Amino acid sequence: MNAATAPGARAPGQRFTPARAAAVIALLVLALAVAMIVSLTLGSTEVGVRDLFAASGPTATSRTILLQVRLPRILLAAAVGGCLSAAGVAFQAILRNPLADPYILGVSGGAGLGAILASALSPATGLYVLVLRPVLSFTGSLAAVMALLGMARRRSRLLPETMILMGVVMNATIMAAIMFIITMADFSRYAGTMYWLLGNLSSPSTGELFFIFGVLVPGVAALAWMGQGLNVIAAGEETAGLLGVSVPRLRLGALIAGSIITAAAVSLAGLVGFVGLMVPHLGRVLLGPDNRLLVPASALLGALVLVLADTAARSLFAPTQIPVGVITALFGGPCFLWLFARQGTRGGAS
Repeated sequence: MNAATAPGARAPGQRFTPARAAAVIALLVLALAVAMIVSLTLGSTEVGVRDLFAASGPTATSRTILLQVRLPRILLAAAVGGCLSAAGVAFQAILRNPLADPYILGVSGGAGLGAILASALSPATGLYVLVLRPVLSFTGSLAAVMALLGMARRRSRLLPETMILMGVVMNATIMAAIMFIITMADFSRYAGTMYWLLGNLSSPSTGELFFIFGVLVPGVAALAWMGQGLNVIAAGEETAGLLGVSVPRLRLGALIAGSIITAAAVSLAGLVGFVGLMVPHLGRVLLGPDNRLLVPASALLGALVLVLADTAARSLFAPTQIPVGVITALFGGPCFLWLFARQGTRGGAS
C-alpha cells in the first residue's frame, strides 16, 4: 500500500481546520441525539418519549421501560460503538491498512477470552464487573496485540498484510479456546455466555455506564491527540522517522489506547464484530483521511451506527431480541469482503 492509498493519507480538498472539525462534530452529535430519541420510542412495548410528558404524568411501567431499560441500553450501545470505531481508526492507521479492526485482528477475541477467564475465577459480583473482568479483558486484548506484533515482524519491519492474516488465525484460535472453556466448565456458570459472545447490550448498570464512558472519553482524546503522528505514519515508517516522529513510541501508545477502549467495550458488551472495520472506512469516505478529525468523528459515527443496529436488533422481530453482533456481522461480513477485494485489485494493479 502506498502513501496515496493509506488510511491516513491526505486527500485534496479535505484540509483539517478547527471550524470544519467543530461543524462536523456538532452535526454528528445532533444526529446521534436524534437517533437516541427515536430509539427510545421503539421496542416490543408501545411506549414513547411523549409518555414522560403526558398531562396525567408517566406511569410507573412507562417510566421503568424508558429510563431503566431502554435508555441505559442505548447509552451502552453508543459507548461501545464509539470505543470500537475509534480503536479501528487507530489500528488501521498504525498498520496502514483499512482491513484492520479490533475484531479481525483478534483484539476483541483476546478481550473476550479474558472476560471468560474472569467468569471462571469469580461470580458476577460488583467487584467482578467493575474490576476483574475489565482488567483481564484488557490483559487479553493487549496480549493479542503484542503476539501479533511479534509474529508479524520480519527484519525489524512491520508487515501489515501478515498481521491481518495472523489476526484472522489468532481470532479463530481464541474462539476455539473460549468454546473449550465453556464446554469443560460448569455449564450453568456460562448459561448466558453464548448470547454474550454474539454481542449483548441488555441491562447495563449505572456503574458500568460510568466505567465505559470514563474509558471512552480519555481514550478517544488520546488517539485524537496522536492524530497528526498517525497522519505522518501513513507516508511510511521511514519517512515518519525522518520527519521526527518516534514511530515505536507512537505505535505502542496507539495500540495500548486502542486495546484499552476495546477491552472496555468487550468486557461489557461481548464480541460486537465489524463496527471497527465499517465505521472508520465510512468516515474516511465522508470526511477524508485526516486522523485528527477522523478519530472523534468515527467515535460519534460508530455510536450512531451501533445505536441504530441495536434498535433494529430489539425491534425487528419483537418481542424476540437478536444479539446486536448478528446485525453488525450481517452487514460487516459483506463489507469486509468488498474491502478485501478492493485492496486485492489495487495490489494487483500496482
